Amino acid sequence: MGNAMRASLRSKIIEVCDSKIRSKGADVGLSFYAFFANKNDNPALLMEAAQWWIMERKLDHFEKAVKIRKMVEDLPSL
Repeated sequence: MGNAMRASLRSKIIEVCDSKIRSKGADVGLSFYAFFANKNDNPALLMEAAQWWIMERKLDHFEKAVKIRKMVEDLPSL
């Protein structure tokens, strides 16, 4: 299952994945930057997402939104 993720990040990832899938279809890809505004107003949360994406899961820069959504849904929340 993997490490737990803070509930706010988990919710944001699921929300963004759902939105991208609705607007662009099931094959849409995204990076972890998709979960943040262009202005870096929460560097700790950005680093948490990067740590999970790059170090823990060893994901490519772009991944299918449906894959990311499923991975995050399966994680326990903090």
